[in-house]
Amino acid sequence: MLAENERRKREFASPFNPLTGEGSIGKRCKVAIDGLAPHEQWLPEEMLEVPLVRALMRRGSVKAFLEKDLRVSDSAMDRSKVAEQFIRVRMKYDFAFWAALLAYIKNKGGGDDVLFRLNRPQRRLIERFEERRRADEPIRLILLKARQWGGSTAIQIYMAWLQLVHEVGLNSLIVGLQNSVADEIKDMFDRLVRNYPIELLYEIGERYDARAAKMTGVGKSGYIHRIPQRNCKIKIGSAERPDSVRGGDYNLVHCSEVGLWRKTEGKSPEDMVRSACSGVLLKGYTMIVYESTANGTGNFFHTEYESAKRGESQFEAMFVAWYEIEQYRLAVEDEEDFARRLIAGRERESAENDRRASGRYLWSLWERGATLEAIAWYIEERAKFHDDGDMASEFPSDDIEAFVHSGARVFDRYKVEQLRGGCRMPRWRGELVADGEQGAKAMEGLRFAEDSQGALWIWEMPEADDDGSWITDRYLVTVDIGGRGMKSDWSVIVVFDRLMQMEGGKPMVVAQWYGHIDMDLLAWKAAQVAAYYNDALLVIESNTLETHDPERRDKVEGDMSGYILNQIKGVYPNLYARTQTEDEIRDKVPLKYGFHTNVATKPMVISTLVKVLREGLYTERDERCLDEYLCYERKPNGAYGAISGKHDDLLMTRAIGLHIAMNEMPLPRIVTSGSVRVGHRDGGMAAI
Repeated sequence: MLAENERRKREFASPFNPLTGEGSIGKRCKVAIDGLAPHEQWLPEEMLEVPLVRALMRRGSVKAFLEKDLRVSDSAMDRSKVAEQFIRVRMKYDFAFWAALLAYIKNKGGGDDVLFRLNRPQRRLIERFEERRRADEPIRLILLKARQWGGSTAIQIYMAWLQLVHEVGLNSLIVGLQNSVADEIKDMFDRLVRNYPIELLYEIGERYDARAAKMTGVGKSGYIHRIPQRNCKIKIGSAERPDSVRGGDYNLVHCSEVGLWRKTEGKSPEDMVRSACSGVLLKGYTMIVYESTANGTGNFFHTEYESAKRGESQFEAMFVAWYEIEQYRLAVEDEEDFARRLIAGRERESAENDRRASGRYLWSLWERGATLEAIAWYIEERAKFHDDGDMASEFPSDDIEAFVHSGARVFDRYKVEQLRGGCRMPRWRGELVADGEQGAKAMEGLRFAEDSQGALWIWEMPEADDDGSWITDRYLVTVDIGGRGMKSDWSVIVVFDRLMQMEGGKPMVVAQWYGHIDMDLLAWKAAQVAAYYNDALLVIESNTLETHDPERRDKVEGDMSGYILNQIKGVYPNLYARTQTEDEIRDKVPLKYGFHTNVATKPMVISTLVKVLREGLYTERDERCLDEYLCYERKPNGAYGAISGKHDDLLMTRAIGLHIAMNEMPLPRIVTSGSVRVGHRDGGMAAI
């Protein structure tokens, strides 16, 4: 552990020299050219294709290049011209070099302005931008950040680099939370331009007026400025002034602290972002960045970050943890003793008091990659806060705990993460098709049709029974009903294979349908899935049906569950029915089909799921379900539910299904020929 800590510290302190290029952004090649300063430089690989650079590398010196390629005598003036041209080329290919050479910023410690030297998280951020720029792709990024590492500064100066060095006519818009924040960002740009050599705003040899203004105001608002030499504008807006972000032709948009933008009457973060970004074309040398610290869940920033993280939007998601930031370190006098105490406490789930983190949490920081010195800092800083959520909001260790919520998490995050090893993309994707969508026809000619856009994911196909035997109670299908609209809850059909429970093993998720659909069509689709999986027991969560969903009220009056489930029962007999009391059996009360989630049954199935996750009693395949586990909480009023802006549709199919698999269904067993199959559509519901 001590050796690994030294390795981490060496990696964190690995050489970075933006002027030589050593350890800088992107793939680099070391070259040595006499007559240039420095003599040895680590240049970006793309720069090596520039004819001037190729020629200098071939000759090995400026003197040889002048004499053999340009056929002029070596002179100080000509060497200076070559060096200037080389530097201009490198400024265009090497952002870190340009920033360290020319971009002045305010010194946080006070005193004179200083040149901008990228720290480690800033290099990670710029590397993301550069991957897109070099590929001539639009830059779209959502940055979730810890505090105090200069993410906003890096974004703003990168935008200035594109405007001042790369392309003429790139207009930028900077939108802050408040007027004061926007003004601070604008002051950063003013400082850079004020110190920027005016001759670099022109091509070499181009005539210019050294006294000309490098920035002028546009109009009377004071929000728009222009750099005439580059024919570009910089506009400043704020979330407090929605009108300030409307209109204009922008190429580069930086929205700062978006998570803190408030929704008020007549304006919302969505409206302001739409106004700011709607005119930005989807092409190279355009840029939209939303950056913020987290501010709860369910808001615009949280929703957009989660969509980007899942790969569902134009944007990439990026997170910077506190332990990646240089200043969050504390010297450890006795590293061996400190490491031994971390190891000894790594299974301890409870903290000494509300000003301490648990031993398990501290150990998780080590497993994430934090150094012992960073963990020592965390222990001391944690004493400032009486709540884990307060600490997480300021210094998040991952992008899940960054979005702090008010309730208590239901599931142990460490146990949830252990399920991730079983998750993978499906082997097949498509839909089940039959001779019809509803009624008896829906069970005839049933087959799987592959479709890359299909909503049915299959990890394991159903295993056909042998001619002389079959396995009872092997497959279980549970259904959570959502809505048909894209803003509705998702509808989920999940298939569990219980085969391994015969030998004391675990049930496994083997198939899943996930999408939006009318509830009656979903019920028939679920029956098809159950039939496909060897006439599995079909458990439909019936709450939505029984609440007379207004989406279907115009078509069916009365109890939707009785209408739909009884229709299915007439065609597909292996349908889950609620256990009846003795009085109900005596009075011959009709069976009620479907699983009803209520104040009695929901805590029961969630309790089962807590145990299943704690003891690792099933195999998950879909990572999206793990995200739902991590965002499920017990509310202050004692109710269970997803945090604002998240769903629990996948989770509820697991909770209901695993409860029934563990507590209500008999274990699977092999049955030989001569017996009647329970639930088989040819044998009815007769017992064996």
